[in-house]
Amino acid sequence: MSVFDTVFLLFIIALGTYFQTVTGFGLAMIVIGVSSGLELTSVPFIATVVSIISLANSGLALRNHIHHINWECTNTTLLGVVPSSILGVLLLNYLNVQAKYILEFLLGLVIVYSGVIFALRPRQRTKRSRLRAFFSIGFISGLCGGLFGMPGPPIIFHMYRQPFTLVETRNMLLLIFACTAFSRTAYEVVATGLPKNSLLISLLALPCVAAATIFAQRFPPPVRPVTMRQITFISLVLIGLALMYGSVTNYFD
Repeated sequence: MSVFDTVFLLFIIALGTYFQTVTGFGLAMIVIGVSSGLELTSVPFIATVVSIISLANSGLALRNHIHHINWECTNTTLLGVVPSSILGVLLLNYLNVQAKYILEFLLGLVIVYSGVIFALRPRQRTKRSRLRAFFSIGFISGLCGGLFGMPGPPIIFHMYRQPFTLVETRNMLLLIFACTAFSRTAYEVVATGLPKNSLLISLLALPCVAAATIFAQRFPPPVRPVTMRQITFISLVLIGLALMYGSVTNYFD
């Protein structure tokens, strides 16, 4: 990567970190979507980087907030997340070699789906879902996390429907994302080792992640929640559609 590409990637990471700290998600979708769409990096490379920096972001964001978590639901969700995240990494490695453009198209589709889900305003349930629902959603989210480095879409919609407070939901999501990133990264270290470039970019990104996390906590966006939803929805849909269009045109070139 050139110096310009590296600096631009670090800026994207800082922007994604800010959104994730404020909303509980957004880091992976923004960073992976934009960097892949602009062909700054490959999907496997940036997914690894995002997994590493997600650990730093979640660790900082969860400081002094670990008590705002429903541990029964979270632990059940993680039982599904951990094994399926490893399965997702295996599938990513296969598709990146055998079907690169299909991988990019699927990535764009997941991001568009994320934007639509975020805009739907899920109606909150009066009674919590059964634990088996948390396990099932955890398995699906772990698969997305291993495959794309973004476990968000399924688990976000599910969590926001539960009768939890906003603080509980945000911190549960951050913890689940952190555990997904940890299991994904640990598997890569054991199975193949992490590429030196991904470690270098991750180390360069850590100060950006720390600064953006602290900045977001002290200076949340001065807009109404509905406006933030609209901005996020439009951004994600545009990123996803651009990825899908690029994968189709590249495939037929």
